[in-house]
Amino acid sequence: MHSSELSTEPCRVMVIVAHPDDAEFGCAGTVVKWAQSGRRITYVLLTSGDKGSHDPDLRPGRLAALREEEQRAAARELGVEEILFLRYPDGLLENTLELRRQLANLIRLHRPHIVMTIDPWRHYQLHPDHRAAGQAALDAIYAAREWYIFPEQLVGDTEPWRVREVYLFWTDNADYWEDISACIEKRISALARHASQVGLDMDRLAERIRQQSRQAGLQAGYEYAEGFKHFKF
Repeated sequence: MHSSELSTEPCRVMVIVAHPDDAEFGCAGTVVKWAQSGRRITYVLLTSGDKGSHDPDLRPGRLAALREEEQRAAARELGVEEILFLRYPDGLLENTLELRRQLANLIRLHRPHIVMTIDPWRHYQLHPDHRAAGQAALDAIYAAREWYIFPEQLVGDTEPWRVREVYLFWTDNADYWEDISACIEKRISALARHASQVGLDMDRLAERIRQQSRQAGLQAGYEYAEGFKHFKF
């Protein structure tokens, strides 16, 4: 399936990822395109990337604060409306019942029509946080729509919420491609905000992003694209 004209009706999108920079590496071209079309984007960061350094003098607390600031800057570049930091320990993320409960509650409160997350079934996905984040997001989508799962959350005006669509990025089984030809430079400039991870010399990384996006675009007839496994409910 190829990208089509975006609906003009209000649409809320929640992006659930493990670390600062996951969204910028995985789906930022689509995020900025959708934000420019009027879709309201919320990021949910499960960790703040506090282990993402080999510098023994850069302690986890300082690094987490730095990476959150980098994520805020990248999100502003893309037009993301809100960022929620859950601050689970980096590198130790698990798809626990508590995490599923917390994400289901956020879905019920924010009522996204679309959720974007990491494909937990990608072959040989070695990072345990990436697998856990994708699985927890999908399990929470299921829980959020059920009356009798985490019913203590259903107080006041809060009701179950059924997400309409899911887009999994970093997937081996793409069946949907979003044309990001007009957004590729914005995607790269947002990624450059994560200087603690990508460094200050972006030329080589920028070319790698363009090459990956060109490769995805070949499958759909676009100059640059991002590929997803797409579900509709």
